[in-house]
Formats: sequence, C-alpha cells, structure tokens
Amino acid sequence: MDGILANHSNDILMFDVPPPFQSKGIEAYKGTWDLFFKWAPVPAVFDIQEMTITAGQEVAFVTAVMSCVDGADKSRLLFRLTIGLTKVDGKWMVIHEHHSVPAD
Repeated sequence: MDGILANHSNDILMFDVPPPFQSKGIEAYKGTWDLFFKWAPVPAVFDIQEMTITAGQEVAFVTAVMSCVDGADKSRLLFRLTIGLTKVDGKWMVIHEHHSVPAD
C-alpha cells in the first residue's frame, strides 16, 4: 500500500466506477484500494494498452486505456484512466484520478 500511495497528494480527488464514485483525500483513496483488494483475485494485473502523457512545468495529465486482468482466469475489465499531476517541491504528485468504463 505504501508504494501505491507514495506519489499521491493528501488532497487527492478520485472519481471511480464502483461506489464510492467520489473519494476526497488520501484516506478515502486508500479505502478504495482496500475494497479493490477484497474484490480482486490474486494476482490481479493491470495492463496498459495505450498511454499519453502531456506535461508542462508544474502540471501534467495522463490518459490511458487499460485493463485489469484476473491472473487466475485471465478475465479482463477494460477501463479508461485519467490522472492529473502537479509538481510539489520538484516531485510529481497525483492530485486527481478518474476511472471510467465504456457504456454497454
């Protein structure tokens, strides 16, 4: 968990697919990972299919098409990811994360 949270702002805002749809702050964000680890079979693998990074001096964002792969049965959940970052004391920090899935 320390590795997951290492580069995230204490004030992160995340919009997610499963509830809660909005998480404010690092503790709420951490709680979404607790939920994910209860749901996800071991090992769960994230596969980056496409990624674009746009960066300025102090602000950047990343857009990606990814899948979460169940390592046991190889089923996939296709999703989109957008991450907003800002530079704090010379280090990039995630301040916003947004997950979405294609509508059926």
